Amino acid sequence: MGKSGPQNLAKRRLWNSICFMMVLVSLLLRPACCHQCRIQRCNTEYVASTSPSSGLHDDAASDVDYCIALRAYSLCTRRMARSCRGDLFYHSAVFRIKELFTQHNCSSDGPTSSGRAAGTPRPAVPELCDYESRAAAAAGGARGKYAHCGLFGDPHLRTFRDEFQTCKVEGAWPLVDNRYLSVQVTNVPVVPGSSATATSKITVIFKAFRGCTEQKVYQATTEDLPSAFQDGTRSGGQGGSLWIAERGGGAGGRQVRIQAQYIGTSIIVRRVGRYLTFAIRTPEDQLGSAEESGGLQLCLHGCPRSELIKEHTLGSQSLAPAPPDPGAAPARQAYTVEAATAKCRETLQVEDVYFQSCVFDLLTTGDPDFSLAAFGALEDLKALPPSRLRQSSPRTPPLQTGSSPGLAPGRVPCLLTLLALLLLLL
Repeated sequence: MGKSGPQNLAKRRLWNSICFMMVLVSLLLRPACCHQCRIQRCNTEYVASTSPSSGLHDDAASDVDYCIALRAYSLCTRRMARSCRGDLFYHSAVFRIKELFTQHNCSSDGPTSSGRAAGTPRPAVPELCDYESRAAAAAGGARGKYAHCGLFGDPHLRTFRDEFQTCKVEGAWPLVDNRYLSVQVTNVPVVPGSSATATSKITVIFKAFRGCTEQKVYQATTEDLPSAFQDGTRSGGQGGSLWIAERGGGAGGRQVRIQAQYIGTSIIVRRVGRYLTFAIRTPEDQLGSAEESGGLQLCLHGCPRSELIKEHTLGSQSLAPAPPDPGAAPARQAYTVEAATAKCRETLQVEDVYFQSCVFDLLTTGDPDFSLAAFGALEDLKALPPSRLRQSSPRTPPLQTGSSPGLAPGRVPCLLTLLALLLLLL
């Protein structure tokens, strides 16, 4: 009996420990059966807010509203965290939300309500304020053709005519100016003692279009990339024919997309590092009105000859590293051709004009953010493609080069071209 007492006590203690563990596990798993985890409510609200009837499939507003719906979904799951701790469906939803934030470049910070009741359809855009409907009716159902213009780097310009140029253009310059739209950029020097510039300010004016929209102005600077027009609104026009949509950061930087449905025009403004990039896709039939307005327009006519950085013929010579700049910001460094090429290859796999621009910008500025500017510009070209796209070889003046020892033959023209442009800037 003397031995059985301690043994029974030990058994009771062991059993109590087991019971305690069972209670603890049951408390962790209790939400799934007792606290009635209501993750299904979050799922239902999210599905309702992203269904076609919610208006989210309107391209002009889908980016902004989708991120709003996703943030609301995430907030709902966080509120359910305690009661759904042991629910597999809950943990699956949380994991999926993280994937969706990354996939759609949505920021976790921001509004969780669009100010419009879920399931309320967005007002239909009148035919007068829908360019594609007007164009199809005028052309007997045929689809219109579009042109693309982009400005990025220090800076590089792709015109509506698919010409690719590298320019100086310091100060304020008009990119587009027609009866519907005006775009002006301001470029500032990047490196002291060099003529290389980059865009620090972009102003877009959507002119009043009778029956569709009043005048709207959008302005971005290096300090502020707003997701609203200057009057504080994110939309305008009949039926919402003019919209601003924001996307979060990524390899190509934070971006704002403006959709002007009444003139069939899309614009993307990015902030990459300390500078801005610009891209526009607009109907070709509106370029005629730009011709009529006359005046300087970089997207239409290209840079003035005096502002072009021209390619020169080079003989055989070594490619030396770019000299360090004592006045440069700490983030900059002196890149060799090999180092710049390797850096650009991290984000740009195809050695096209965007790759060449990336290498050139790194050699010129020593700022690694310019490699991301070239990547962002290429992404904008894919998002806003012209009807006739020659991505790899836009029209540029022919270049005659010699040979350079130690370089692969296929890379000689590209690298010597970059060196020539670099020498002109320094």
